Amino acid sequence: MTNYDVAVIGGGPAGMMAAGRAAECGARVILLEKNGVLGKKLLLTGGGRCNLTNATFDRNVFLSKFHGASKFLHSPLSTFGIQDTLDFFADLGVPTKTEEENRVFPKSDRAESVLEALRRYMADGDVTVRTDAEVDGFETTDGAICGIRLKDGNIVHAHSYVVTTGGKSHPQTGSTGDGFKWLQELGHTILEPRPSLVPVRIRESWVGSLSGLSFSDAKLTVLQDGKKLSVAKGKVLFTHFGLSGPLVLNTSKAIGELLKNGPVTLSIDLLPAIDVSELDLKLRTRFDLHKNKSVLNGLEGIVPYSCIGVILELSGIGTEKPVHDVTREERQSIAKALKGLQMTVEGLLDTDKAIVTSGGVTPKEVDFKHMRSRLHSNLYLAGDILDIDRPSGGYSLQLCWTTGFVAGSSAAGKTSC
Repeated sequence: MTNYDVAVIGGGPAGMMAAGRAAECGARVILLEKNGVLGKKLLLTGGGRCNLTNATFDRNVFLSKFHGASKFLHSPLSTFGIQDTLDFFADLGVPTKTEEENRVFPKSDRAESVLEALRRYMADGDVTVRTDAEVDGFETTDGAICGIRLKDGNIVHAHSYVVTTGGKSHPQTGSTGDGFKWLQELGHTILEPRPSLVPVRIRESWVGSLSGLSFSDAKLTVLQDGKKLSVAKGKVLFTHFGLSGPLVLNTSKAIGELLKNGPVTLSIDLLPAIDVSELDLKLRTRFDLHKNKSVLNGLEGIVPYSCIGVILELSGIGTEKPVHDVTREERQSIAKALKGLQMTVEGLLDTDKAIVTSGGVTPKEVDFKHMRSRLHSNLYLAGDILDIDRPSGGYSLQLCWTTGFVAGSSAAGKTSC
């Protein structure tokens, strides 16, 4: 096939950014995507709304969310950071808005807006896009990469190569870990992919009756052998199998590690803004106003109505019991349940249900200033192919934009253009 300056494997967010940026720097670029369309996983992000970054502009605070990998990301983020991302999409006609926890979305609330902008970006640079192009591996001569071998028998030759094939989350979108195999064959160390941001399966059946109910400011306590091991606040979503939502997803990896040592219990405070005594006073005041109602209706307004039945069941109180018959002990039992819903972790959902998987190429084998492999001078890596843990909330896509931009610039042979 025709020789190119830069060949990018993977048509996700990091790949499209790398391809568009390399072309913007004057390179002749080809993008290879094994699916029939680009950006399948991108369209799933943020519940289809595309949480494209997190507006935490203090770089040190932002980097602290990446834990051990933060030291690697200082340089690329100084080249292309959060404000650069917002400006980039604004210039492409995608205005944004910032919601709770600094999560940034396109004003359209459509991930398609972001995908269409990236397509335009690549089209402006005359990027050759080949879909349905399954890669079989790299061609090498005397240890140097000289081509990409396709399963149809063709070879794509380029001066530089960028791998952005992602991890193993959402395999239905094509993220099946293919890139790990090719890079391992090239000598890179691959840390086994495992679920990182993944929903949690709960044993108690009553959890399923709350499916679809969310609390935007709940407090989650993780316990093992009766000891509190972590406490955090955020959004929790109840599902038919257990728990999801940003707070749970961001705690899931730690929960998975704890499960190796024995059973794990979770306690959810649905009303963390008030303490138990304040809640008891609130209940007494409300019960005095609604003495002749059933306790089911008397609790309406304290928490969502669909949750009250479960609270009463766990408190051992019948839903039709008149408020005036509720004892002091029963009222305190209700308060205790609202301040600490207890549940047992049965396990984490499988890797194919993970929002993000950890694992991949160890960061020590990458020069992050240029996103270049330390083993092959014409190989660049970006996005989820790297072993970098991060929370939900726009951090994953910012990692893609940042590393994709730097990889594209470097692969084109230019650090500025």
